[in-house]
Amino acid sequence: MRVVDNNLEEEDTLIESSIRPLTISEYIGQSEVKENIKVFIDAALIRDEALDHVLLYGPPGLGKTTLAMIIANELHKNIKTASGPAIEKPGDLAAILSTLEPGDVLFIDEIHRIPRFIEEILYPAMEDFTLDIVVGTDAQARSIKIDLPPFTLVGATTRAGDITSPLRDRFGIVCKLKYYTNEELKLIVERTSRVLGMPITEDAALSLASRSRGTPRIANRLFKRVRDFALVSGADSIDLEIASNALDRLKVDTFGLDEVDHQYLRALIEKFNGGPVGVETLASSIGEEVTTLLDVCEPFLMQSGFIKRTPRGRVATMKSYKHLGINYQENLFM
Repeated sequence: MRVVDNNLEEEDTLIESSIRPLTISEYIGQSEVKENIKVFIDAALIRDEALDHVLLYGPPGLGKTTLAMIIANELHKNIKTASGPAIEKPGDLAAILSTLEPGDVLFIDEIHRIPRFIEEILYPAMEDFTLDIVVGTDAQARSIKIDLPPFTLVGATTRAGDITSPLRDRFGIVCKLKYYTNEELKLIVERTSRVLGMPITEDAALSLASRSRGTPRIANRLFKRVRDFALVSGADSIDLEIASNALDRLKVDTFGLDEVDHQYLRALIEKFNGGPVGVETLASSIGEEVTTLLDVCEPFLMQSGFIKRTPRGRVATMKSYKHLGINYQENLFM
């Protein structure tokens, strides 16, 4: 597993559940999103109605699941969780929806991966709080209508473009989560250090934050790895020297780029003269899966200005040359 991979791993589930904030006031970052959601929640409580359905989208690891749980907590309601790929049959959806109480929150992660025929069953559930399902086959087939209590669906996705327009239009609240600043990540690291009982100095927290690719999940994962180095060395706290040595050994540089990112950029510059080159060719040249480059490497590299995506392929920017210590002019005209 790449330490800067922002996809959820089993150990992330364990650590996130132990350090997850429970209220909006504890939630760090995403200021505009959380302030707006706070208003919508307060208005729903004043009206004594279910909150409108909420769609949260953005890169992995930015806190969509945490925000869904905070919404339920602030509404003083229960939350039921499901994953889009796991809902394979109408009965799966019916089993989940039939257990909801009035005002409950249903959180569906990776909602863009719900099968289309399941999605169509979800429409009346979201709009009219009714569930129409067909049971039996052929001559024995019959339609059953189930009335549902008012509920709030919170959908999360990393690929908003893959959500169909009919489904997207049924969400009354749509929020985009953005990458975090280093200062916000520093606060998250310091909070994690307090929760887990391992002190960290301010400059060490900032160093760790700057290498976290703008993602809280990566920041927390890096903190755990740095904590391991500190404990084995006999330290009872993390200072800048310990953090820097640990992150260097993990091959995570000052920009948060790891070995795979370096291989990507070096291949782009040294093998393909800086591009343009297709992602499939790049993936083959460094022995990585295309999906790894598309979902993990490229979003951050583009966000940080290391590469550009053009109609003809990927192109390295001057920032990549400088970061790798390669002369830009020589490579441009070789």
